[in-house]
Amino acid sequence: MKRMMVIAGAALLATATTAFADGDPAKGEKVFRKCKACHAIGEGAKNRVGPELNGIIGRKIASVESFKYSKGMKKFAETHDVWSEELMHEYLPKPRDLVKGTKMAFAGLKKDEDISDIVAYLAQFNEDGSMK
Repeated sequence: MKRMMVIAGAALLATATTAFADGDPAKGEKVFRKCKACHAIGEGAKNRVGPELNGIIGRKIASVESFKYSKGMKKFAETHDVWSEELMHEYLPKPRDLVKGTKMAFAGLKKDEDISDIVAYLAQFNEDGSMK
């Protein structure tokens, strides 16, 4: 009986972890409000203080041609190819800790769930701002 409870608990934990890792795009849209002062996403998005984020997941780092990136971000791009979901999970908690010399003033997102949700939200957008 005890063994069955352990197996059931492990299965429940695995399911919860998988759901958590996927994130909720609708919740991510709400979290993105914290980013809107500096970033835009979607059809017609333009650069602001930060670059537009269309197609960010899978996009080459520091590659928006019309945006002037900091030396820190350009240097980071030399050792990291693209913005993957995994890299976003490393970056968003404390951007300045991962990318030394970045202009991004945002302190970061504290909750893992918020990060998963915003990554799911960002992943919905193609390079042209249309939804996948």
